[in-house]
Amino acid sequence: MVERFELAKDYTISRVINGCWQLSQGHSLKTELDMKDVMRAFHMLVEKGFTTFDCADIYTGVEEFLGKFVNELKCSSISPDKIQIHTKYVPDINLLSEVDEEYTEKIIDRSLKRLNRDVLDLVQFHWWDYSVPGCLETAGYLQRLKEKGKIRNIAVTNFDTKHFAEIVDAGIQIASFQTQYSVFDRRPEKSLLEYCKSKSVPLLCYGTLSGGFLAEKWIGQTPPQPDTRSQVKYFQVLEDTMGWNGYQEFLLLLDKIAKKYSVKIAHIAAKYILSQEGVGAAIVGIRNSRHVESNAQIFDFELEDTDIEEIRSFLENYKILDGEPFELERTVGSKYRDIMKMNLNEK
Repeated sequence: MVERFELAKDYTISRVINGCWQLSQGHSLKTELDMKDVMRAFHMLVEKGFTTFDCADIYTGVEEFLGKFVNELKCSSISPDKIQIHTKYVPDINLLSEVDEEYTEKIIDRSLKRLNRDVLDLVQFHWWDYSVPGCLETAGYLQRLKEKGKIRNIAVTNFDTKHFAEIVDAGIQIASFQTQYSVFDRRPEKSLLEYCKSKSVPLLCYGTLSGGFLAEKWIGQTPPQPDTRSQVKYFQVLEDTMGWNGYQEFLLLLDKIAKKYSVKIAHIAAKYILSQEGVGAAIVGIRNSRHVESNAQIFDFELEDTDIEEIRSFLENYKILDGEPFELERTVGSKYRDIMKMNLNEK
């Protein structure tokens, strides 16, 4: 059985969310995806209980693809009302100073149309540059759209603790906080995780499998040439935390624990993050139907306290990335910022 989590009153999600960033145009640097197989995977996932999907207005082509999936469900035995679709509202960095209530509603209406939904289940808000005024006001626009019935729940993504606290203090009702959190990127453990726990705001964690680097196939290998934007990003994180040699030692540790439960390294990495207090769900990317059966194994076992402590003890030997969550990605001149695409809504 797929575990579920109550994110808000009368609103539950699967604890493993189907991540759709990898389906966006331009994510793969070398190969094209078989979108018919992806659609097959979506149907398989829902049938197994993985009913929650994560996308964004800036994931080029993804909201439209999910809208096609919703249409297909209307002709199936599964009602579209049985799935949850989380999207995002990410105004372009070049347009931040121009964002107003009319523009915000226009983008929300566009997501509703693309997704073939009457109401958006969860809208996760992001603001690229805190030095540009308007962040709090824009969160307020989303609150009013919720009151109008266009949004069921409001959330945030990729904020730091300080600026998220300002939104909470302004009285905006926040259902969840999406952040990058994995065994490689532990920045949320500095202050964000504790703050969110104190406000009863669960984390929805992406990057849990770090672009596929948490897998047996990398044991004994030399550093690769990344072939997706995810791998580019998480290889940078890996380099700046434990390095390739430390990573190889870590894979052996995870592999040892995985064999104990007859599962894979990816299952252990996901389960470790899910075991952290304050984490509501982990987002696992979907690119094909081959891994659907594997995802279900995440809920076939429970890590023992000794396993969690062994992993934590290993990680404590290595540094945590500098700054708050997403701070490096915001820093001008940082290699982490260089791979960000901040103007995807203009057209």
